[in-house]
Amino acid sequence: MLYRKLTYEYVRGLIEGEGTFTFSTYKAKKRKVPAFVLRMSARDTALIEGVVKTLGLDSRVYVYNHQGHDGHQRQPQAMLIVRELGNLKNIIVPFFYNQLAGNKAFQFEDWLESIGHDPWVPESYKTIYRLHKNGYYKKNPKFL
Repeated sequence: MLYRKLTYEYVRGLIEGEGTFTFSTYKAKKRKVPAFVLRMSARDTALIEGVVKTLGLDSRVYVYNHQGHDGHQRQPQAMLIVRELGNLKNIIVPFFYNQLAGNKAFQFEDWLESIGHDPWVPESYKTIYRLHKNGYYKKNPKFL
């Protein structure tokens, strides 16, 4: 259980350190789906659930036992993966648009560009890129 409500600034700071803008790749189908991922120790499950609630996402936090590449068991992990077009287009991108600093800002920009230019990304997700290029997210800031 969280001790207090999370602020937008707190969530952005948490993502600067722990979040990732990436793709779920399906090689057999030659398909890459944009994804936002937040993974932390399972002891922080309530914190990740607080992020879900603060952002108003319709997503679930998964807890799993992590086995390292060396075959050794690691501590349990909690993970939020957002791949749904509506959540990405209407919540994730507007929330982080022009709000990140440092390397995470570059990762976010590269992710948006990859959404638009990668032929493996489904056409429906390219809407995010088109909104970005047409200045929609700049003109319609959310979550300030």
